[in-house]
Amino acid sequence: MSNIIFVSPNKYVQGKGALKDIASHVKNMTNKPLIISDHIVWGITKDIIMESFYAEKVDFYFVEFKGEASVNEIHRIAKEGEANQVDLVIGVGGGKTLDTAKAIADELDTGVVIVPSTASTDAPTSALSVIYSEDGVFESYKFYQKNPDLVLVDTEVVAKAPARLFASGIADAMATWVEARATIRSNGTAMAGGRTSIAAKAIAKTCEETLFAYGIPAYKAVQKGIVTKHVEAVVEANTLLSGLGFESGGLAGAHAIHNGFTVLDGDIHHLTHGEKVAYGTLVQLMLELHPEEELHKYIQFYRELGLPTTLKEMHLDQVSYEELLKVGQAATQEGETMGNLSSEITAEDVANAILAVDQLSVRE
Repeated sequence: MSNIIFVSPNKYVQGKGALKDIASHVKNMTNKPLIISDHIVWGITKDIIMESFYAEKVDFYFVEFKGEASVNEIHRIAKEGEANQVDLVIGVGGGKTLDTAKAIADELDTGVVIVPSTASTDAPTSALSVIYSEDGVFESYKFYQKNPDLVLVDTEVVAKAPARLFASGIADAMATWVEARATIRSNGTAMAGGRTSIAAKAIAKTCEETLFAYGIPAYKAVQKGIVTKHVEAVVEANTLLSGLGFESGGLAGAHAIHNGFTVLDGDIHHLTHGEKVAYGTLVQLMLELHPEEELHKYIQFYRELGLPTTLKEMHLDQVSYEELLKVGQAATQEGETMGNLSSEITAEDVANAILAVDQLSVRE
């Protein structure tokens, strides 16, 4: 039996205006960091970041992230960083920016600082990246020897991001306990490589409890761009609790089904990671034979957040059963996290559960 394992970032900082202090947090870690961000996020954050670095007299080199966490993009930015003799990588933005920053830091053998601009995924705290093709198709998970040196979350920045991304983060985080629970039951392996610890179990469970308790009022506050105690609690759940919970707890069916959805063509690719995970979570619950009352609890919660619970909302109402089987085949392929749910689940089981969730949700 493999060992119990628990991993985490070296430091986590969260609060209103936290970005103003970024240079003071990193000045003892670097002589010249590489900062990567997409043009939208950089436009929002650059004045705060530049003022902080100038105040601390720390030089930096900036490279614009083009939008896809692909091998080519990682190599491109890493070469620029190497040419400019950087010794730390700082990723500022959404999940794909942050995953790319971690991969670049691994390639350059430097530390990494993660600055989420949204609370849309649980990627920030983890020692892994999700790698996609240039066309946005899931390719693999890339694992690293250590977690980020610092995760810094400015809730003022997060609250001003689109509320849809905040809801997406809640959806991603809602999968944490559902998947960790399945991993524990199957005696499966956590993403960090060992068995789920008591600490990870407690964190994953608290993550879901926090979201059910505070998720809706936090979402409504973010719709107005304001930070409340509910928002602070949910940002912590989306980012820290979910990040620790999934990595040291384990992924199972929900994320495997998300990865399966990426093989399809069409408008589904306009959905966020969390929106696809939301439907994947419902499919996992269906596969686990949960009572109708419990399924409705999740469906109703997702609906209040504007998340998809039907195939029409997933832009999949016109897909054939054969295409759903392709989703199932990808979700149950060797090496996927579906094994933490059950190694006996087939592609047909997944396709049928996708349809069953739609039937249950439509008739409400």
